Amino acid sequence: MTFHDKLLNAWNTSNSLLTVGLDPDPVRFPEHLQNSPDAILEFCLGIIDATAAYACAFKPQIAYFAAHRAENQLEAICTYLRTHYPHLPIILDAKRGDIGSTAEQYAQEAFDRYQADAVTVNPYMGTDSLAPYLARQDKGVIVLCRTSNPGGSDFQFMQTADGTPIYLHVASMAAERWNNHKQCALVVGATFPEEIARVRARVGDMPLLIPGIGAQGGDVNATVKAGATTDGTGMMINSSRAIIYASAGANWQQAAELAARQTRDAINAARALLN
Repeated sequence: MTFHDKLLNAWNTSNSLLTVGLDPDPVRFPEHLQNSPDAILEFCLGIIDATAAYACAFKPQIAYFAAHRAENQLEAICTYLRTHYPHLPIILDAKRGDIGSTAEQYAQEAFDRYQADAVTVNPYMGTDSLAPYLARQDKGVIVLCRTSNPGGSDFQFMQTADGTPIYLHVASMAAERWNNHKQCALVVGATFPEEIARVRARVGDMPLLIPGIGAQGGDVNATVKAGATTDGTGMMINSSRAIIYASAGANWQQAAELAARQTRDAINAARALLN
């Protein structure tokens, strides 16, 4: 099954557009995990089990694992997801962006080592930097387009010769040149709903990975109105810290479950307003 097919299936079977981001920071873990050698693994598995019923995908951010020499724990987490929740796509949030043999190694890392269904990539170095990812026709390639951070405007709003902002030029490239096998998706931040709408108008039904809900303050109703496709899907709306750190107490799993359910329900309530 391709990433695109798996994502469509997850949207339909889970009745959810929520992606749960796995950004494990040990200093924020519940006290009983603080001294465990496998704390990151234990924490992430607990979050996964608590929130999977409300998610359409999981998105581990590789930096949070690499910083703590926990890549082997990330491998175990991906194996756990494939074994226990095989219907939910794994998106490796790596934002890779290099060329040639280096890009090939990054693609191997994402798709062979971690066996992710999709990976986030930076398109700044051009088409050849994406080629090793696009060569995996069953995998998803999620391209940074209009990011949720304030500094994203430094470059993404700069205009090309025809007056098109760079982020829309990236959207067009993804839709017209890179998406031959329906592999591509775009990262567009929830903090900029007007730009979400402009990207959606340019790329049709291409999936959008939308960070910025929750801790970054993105508005659910505005996001859904701007980014939903005609069937009310089309988005992987990510929330990380607001869910996984909903509590650091003994009720941390229950709090994460409640936060995920409330976020899923808020998104679905916004979807209902589209009809």
